[in-house]
This record gives sequence, C-alpha cells and structure tokens, in this order.
Amino acid sequence: MFVITEAVITCPNCEHQQQETMPLDACMYFYQCPGCTVLLKPLAGDCCVFCSYSPVKCPPLQIGKSCCA
Repeated sequence: MFVITEAVITCPNCEHQQQETMPLDACMYFYQCPGCTVLLKPLAGDCCVFCSYSPVKCPPLQIGKSCCA
C-alpha cells in the first residue's frame, strides 16, 4: 500500500503553509507555526496536527490502523 509521507500544514491563525514530513508510526500532537509561532494542537476528534491542518491524514490512518494507540 502506498503511504503519503509529506503534507502541507496550513496554520489557521496566519494561513502560513509549510510542507512537513509525517512520522510513520507516531502522532505529531504539537506543531509550532513558522509564520506566527502559534502552537497548534489537534482539533477535537483528530489524533494529530496533520489530521487537523493538512489535507492528508497521518500514515497510520492512511493504512487503516489506529493512530496514537
């Protein structure tokens, strides 16, 4: 199965976009925006910042596994 490992995070505060590499086996719970330095956390119901602020879900969810279990 093909897993996407790169995703663009868009900051909801300043709309800065940054391409980042997603960890394959872990969640990224915090992310500091390089544009405005706000600390992003997942939205309610999401497991990581990629699931909340990028169009690509994290690798564990892409392959149908539980994320952050």
